[in-house]
Amino acid sequence: MRLHQLHPDELDTEQRALYDLLTAEGRMVPRESDHDPDRVRMVDADGRMDGPFNAWITHAGIGWGVQETSRRLRFEGVLSPRIREIVILIVAAAERSDYEWAAHVPIARSLGVIEGAIDAIAIQTPIEVADPAESAAALLARALVAAGDADDATYERAQLALGDRGVIEVSTTVGFYQLIAQQLRLFRVPAPRGPWPQ
Repeated sequence: MRLHQLHPDELDTEQRALYDLLTAEGRMVPRESDHDPDRVRMVDADGRMDGPFNAWITHAGIGWGVQETSRRLRFEGVLSPRIREIVILIVAAAERSDYEWAAHVPIARSLGVIEGAIDAIAIQTPIEVADPAESAAALLARALVAAGDADDATYERAQLALGDRGVIEVSTTVGFYQLIAQQLRLFRVPAPRGPWPQ
């Protein structure tokens, strides 16, 4: 890892306030086992933040804004949790973001996203889901990660299924997780290898 992992004892007042918010009950993603090598954590055994969160507390001025976007997408968004996780996995696969994949596959599974859909996302092929909103969101997310844009048919399908706010939220989620993937790559944050060629 390129960025020093801050121990809680090293945090200044602003950093500590952000750390406390990020690790508060209801914010941390529960893990089935902290000892499972295929799982990632928010916090290590010594209380240091893993994943993108260490960067957020290192530069708390930016970290506060980034976490607020994350919070709003997660807790105040119009997309269903399943749609959100499908979109995140599409970004993770496109970016080959090992940490994002390891963090979000268990969440997607817990929400009932089937293995066939997860496998298709991993190899960046279209997924087959019965829900028209999930299908439209996946199609839009795939267009955005592939070309940074969507043709009129893809846009109109998404707008019809998700509404304007939903389309805005899909595009924001794609951009947000592309940012996170970039930082995870830049700082060489360790994670179990994803299902793509290394």
